[in-house]
Amino acid sequence: MIATESTAARTARTSEPAAMMDASGPAPLGPLAPLVDAGLEVPVLGGGLVRHVNLDTAASAPALSAVAAHVAEVLPYYASVHRGTGYPSQQTTALVEAARATVARHVGARDDDLVVFTRNTTDALNLLAAAVPGDTVVLDLEHHANLLPWRDGARRVVVARPSIGETLEVLDAELARCPAALLSVTGASNVTGEVLPVDRLAALAHAHGARLAVDAAQLLPHRRVSLEASGIDYLAFSGHKAYAPFGAGALVGRADWLDAAPAHLAGGGAVDSVALDRVAWKQGAARHEAGTPNVLGIAAIARALGELERLGDTARDRHERALTERLHAGLAAQRGVRVVRGFDDAHDRLGIATIELERGSVGLLAAALGAEHGISVRAGRFCAHPFFERVASRANGLRASLGAGSSADDVDRFLAALSRLIADGPAYAYDRGPEGWHPLVDDRPRPVF
Repeated sequence: MIATESTAARTARTSEPAAMMDASGPAPLGPLAPLVDAGLEVPVLGGGLVRHVNLDTAASAPALSAVAAHVAEVLPYYASVHRGTGYPSQQTTALVEAARATVARHVGARDDDLVVFTRNTTDALNLLAAAVPGDTVVLDLEHHANLLPWRDGARRVVVARPSIGETLEVLDAELARCPAALLSVTGASNVTGEVLPVDRLAALAHAHGARLAVDAAQLLPHRRVSLEASGIDYLAFSGHKAYAPFGAGALVGRADWLDAAPAHLAGGGAVDSVALDRVAWKQGAARHEAGTPNVLGIAAIARALGELERLGDTARDRHERALTERLHAGLAAQRGVRVVRGFDDAHDRLGIATIELERGSVGLLAAALGAEHGISVRAGRFCAHPFFERVASRANGLRASLGAGSSADDVDRFLAALSRLIADGPAYAYDRGPEGWHPLVDDRPRPVF
């Protein structure tokens, strides 16, 4: 049985400064920013509560506390946008349009770029796929969101090589062999955390008359990206990975393709006029934003990006690098564990580590980490099946991912629990069902919402 953490211990832990320093230097090892799940206690098998360790932020990150407070503040003014004469409607419209400007500023958009609000990254890339006037070239390491939207007949897949340098060479050769309208790549792998050189990819694409689209779902919450400075033509991202809940995202980029494309959704707000025998569609972002927008999701994105800017690029980078080094050093010391890599020359990586076991099931390991230790990770192939099957030696992997709310204690608890489970196995019996591994008898109480 795992004992409940004492009130005194909780008080001492939560009073630690965000910039807790390592003895070897000023590496920030505490949480960088308060998130709404800070201090969350979860039940474990056999009774008791432990502080939750969230190492699944690459799937969805909890909201920043400032984002949650902002949503609560604007909620009373929630109303339909555009053309409303009432004060709440006018304020809501202003909120959405201000958020559009915030997104454009944060990603370094050009003056004539569009910011189209979507449901998520997948939705944004599906919108772009319908607008591309020709072939699209992608890498095999893409998340399914950047692999499946491109029509099969107009999609060419390049298998990445063991190094980024070699991968750039084969992309160069493919675009020279047969021109394409678009090269679409991930900014950072959601499996390995390895960051791709988007500025070099933009220059390569442009040299062959193609444009570059970047799936920034993983990259944007961790690194600042500038379309203008890097040469990226289109950028897609999701709020839910960037500490903004409520299911909104955005596609930012050049207007001409989007203005010429069919409306992403046919409905009110996307039209100038409608008759029974004709429709005059709007130009600009409104063309693809039919229906009532996700006002709260949009407001959350803008506030989250503003908070990331307030934290500062340098502080965010130092925090993540310190914890990432701690995580990978600890995994390197684990017996029977292999860290999955895509490139042997990737010197920049996000706080993501995917491992596979020499023996045993990572699905069972992930279930036991959650049920017995209160640690959230993710097991599977992470919606990147072709890439995972190429670089891994086992059917599935286990992914741990860090964020702005992560701490050295989170990393250490994960490594200690991982070592114990690999050496001794779970303390309770588990069964495998259609949804994966689960405790055979689960005595954890469930909250009532």
